Amino acid sequence: MKSEWRTGALVVDTDTGRTGRVMDSVGPYLQLRPPGGGREWEADPHRVRPADAAERQRAA
Repeated sequence: MKSEWRTGALVVDTDTGRTGRVMDSVGPYLQLRPPGGGREWEADPHRVRPADAAERQRAA
């Protein structure tokens, strides 16, 4: 399954509540990285949503 999320998109993983940037898709998962850098984690692409304005502001 090819992810419909573009690389660099700022999203929220609804399973964890964490905000991350889409780095890649590997198998059925998205690879997300915290906006300030750090360790990537895997997220189900069906369980992420675009970051809202307040979340984008906090990530800047």
